[in-house]
Amino acid sequence: MPRDPSATRAELLAAARDEFAAHGVGGARVARIAERAGVNKERIYGHFGSKEALFEEVMVDVLHEHTAALGLPSGDLAAYVGRIYDFHRENPQLLRLLMWEALHYGDQGSLPRHEERSRHYARKVQALADALDAPADVHAATMLITLIGLAAWPSTLPQLTGLILERFDEPGKASAQLREQLMETTRRMVGDR
Repeated sequence: MPRDPSATRAELLAAARDEFAAHGVGGARVARIAERAGVNKERIYGHFGSKEALFEEVMVDVLHEHTAALGLPSGDLAAYVGRIYDFHRENPQLLRLLMWEALHYGDQGSLPRHEERSRHYARKVQALADALDAPADVHAATMLITLIGLAAWPSTLPQLTGLILERFDEPGKASAQLREQLMETTRRMVGDR
C-alpha cells in the first residue's frame, strides 16, 4: 500500500527538525533525515526540492507553532514574557534552529521568507504598541526585542544559565524564581500595563 503523501511530508518535517536542530543547515544530512522518516532521500527532493527549502519549511512550521502558543503581546506584558520563557524552556529546538539559521544565513536580508517574517514582526510591534498605548515606532520595536531577549536568553545559552544557577537550584526553584524576576523586570520597564 502506498504511503500517504501528507503523512510522509509530516514525517520528513519532524525528522528534519531534529536533524537541523542538532546539526544546523550545513551539517544536516539528507540521508539521516530520510532514514529517520523511513523513506529514501529522493522523497525529500520530491517534496521540498532541496535541503535549504526543507529547512525553510521547518522554520515556517516551528515559527507558526511558536506564534500559536504565545499569540501577540497584549494586556499583561509580564505574563507574555513569562509565556515566552516557559515556551523556550519546554521547546528548546526553536532557539537552536534560530541560532543555526543566524550562523548559516548571516545577514537578515537573505533569510528564508524574509518579507513574510518581517510582516509577522511588524504585527508584533503593533500589538505591543497597542498594549503600551504608544505609537508603533522604533521604541516599540526595541521594546519587543528587549522583551523577547529577556525571556529567551536563559534558554538560548542553557549552559550559562546552568552554571550560574546550579548551586542554588533545588529542583525547579531557581527556574521559577528566574521566571518571576523576568516578569517583575518587565513590569518595571513598562509599568503595570
